[in-house]
Amino acid sequence: MEVFLKEYLSVLRLEKNLSENSVESYKNDILGLLNFFTSIEIKDLNDANVKSLNRFFEFQRELGKTPSTVSRYHSSIKGFFLYLKKSGYIKNDPTEKLASVGSSRKLPVVLSVAEVDNILERPNTASTLGLRDRAVLELLYSSGLRVSELTGLKLTDLFLEEEIIRVLGKGSKQRLVPVGKSAQRWIEEYLVKSRPQLEKKMKSKNFVYLSVRGTRLSRMSIWKIVDKYSKEAGITKEVHPHTFRHSFATHLVEGGADLRAVQEMLGHSDISTTQIYTQIDRDFVKQEHKNYHPRG
Repeated sequence: MEVFLKEYLSVLRLEKNLSENSVESYKNDILGLLNFFTSIEIKDLNDANVKSLNRFFEFQRELGKTPSTVSRYHSSIKGFFLYLKKSGYIKNDPTEKLASVGSSRKLPVVLSVAEVDNILERPNTASTLGLRDRAVLELLYSSGLRVSELTGLKLTDLFLEEEIIRVLGKGSKQRLVPVGKSAQRWIEEYLVKSRPQLEKKMKSKNFVYLSVRGTRLSRMSIWKIVDKYSKEAGITKEVHPHTFRHSFATHLVEGGADLRAVQEMLGHSDISTTQIYTQIDRDFVKQEHKNYHPRG
């Protein structure tokens, strides 16, 4: 894949006459994608598809990249695949069916309660890592955390007897978020049975969720955990960590929760950000009416 990239950069430099700064920008954008593909075990660009590209863009958003940066990635990657297709290096250009990342706000993918339950039941909790993974998934859904908030969680942030956790959100703003009884149970079991097996005192630094190396779990590790168990559950939707956050908020709104309370739990500074979940709720109601009403 890097051979193709070098050739493409030469074309940009020599045929398109782009400046060295522009070529370097293209290089960094496309390398980011290639590294992501390597991490999800895509070794041939013919295996790239719209789903894997969307996962890459969602991952960039999870990393906190701005919409303008994600849009630039989109442009760089589209040009790269167009060149590969024209050069005969790939059979199909996966970006042809890729929606513009700058398009108007679309409703996020949401899991049903049954789909969430199915994913949560997948980890083998008799194993050290399976128990850890169950505790990760339970908290993602129970409290609607962003990936960065979950990976940054420390033991001193857990107040499980009070059924709350302290979360450090965007802009270093702290908030207290409720934890459901199921998540509480699995976190406590993980802390007793799994975390001591993973902990390495010089590396673990009081973080709640640890890797096999004893360091805190990375964002990519959380992505892989979610992806693994979603596939095992047979979920055909595109599922990533933020999907659990969307599902958390949507299920609360559908259940009649106050929108301001949901805003507080999500850590949204603007209520308009949270109002997208009321739109999901209306669409859900309309679909339910269509499916089950005799005159639907």
